[in-house]
Amino acid sequence: QVQLVESGGGLVQAGGSLRLSCAASGRTFSTYPMGWFRQAPGKEREFVAAINFSGTYYADSVKGRFTISRDNAKNTVSLQMNSLKPEDTAVYYCAASAKYLGDYARPSMYGYWGQGTQVTVSS
Repeated sequence: QVQLVESGGGLVQAGGSLRLSCAASGRTFSTYPMGWFRQAPGKEREFVAAINFSGTYYADSVKGRFTISRDNAKNTVSLQMNSLKPEDTAVYYCAASAKYLGDYARPSMYGYWGQGTQVTVSS
């Protein structure tokens, strides 16, 4: 059974940093796409960042502030978030795909999801 478990969320002041981690078990995702999405209250789930064998991809809203990385040996993916803004407040979800090709920014690309971790940025 595949499980994705996020950690690292919390409360931070605007301008601060947080690092989210996602540990996968039950399957190795080292060559498959993994990503981060977020969902704020009353809004749809939105793409944040993704990583696959060819590179990294970011939403325009986080480009230059967030960095996605992975540790294939540990089967983990991380999201370093710097210069956080109040509008970054949301539940952040880790996602993993069993497909190599597709639109990395679409939730439908991913078949596995974590339970989410809350990130709150105060002004």
